[in-house]
Amino acid sequence: MQVRELTKAEEEIMRVLWKLDKAFVKDVLAELPDDPKPAYNTVSTIIRILEKKGLVGYTAYGKTHEYYPLITEEQYKRFQTEQLMSNYFDNSLQKLVSFFVKDRNLSLKEADELIQLINRKKES
Repeated sequence: MQVRELTKAEEEIMRVLWKLDKAFVKDVLAELPDDPKPAYNTVSTIIRILEKKGLVGYTAYGKTHEYYPLITEEQYKRFQTEQLMSNYFDNSLQKLVSFFVKDRNLSLKEADELIQLINRKKES
């Protein structure tokens, strides 16, 4: 399955589907913020776009559809991270990590946790 870039609205819908696992349009709508609450038809249209992109599947119950994600949130995070590295850091993990270390002013605790994570990865 090819993961693609999502619009902000599509990503918001996918986050709800990842959270709920499967849902009807009304369930997705209930999880979205009220300021302003999107229209039912808007949510339904976005879900159908996600379905056409191959990111959402459904089970039909007569005229009603229960939707579910076809990609995991982890798969999308991986895709987004790869895009970020490719577009801004010359595909270099070192440049990416270095940027975040400098930009976020990592605390000693966070730096230590990062080093421990790297060491565990080396051992496996």
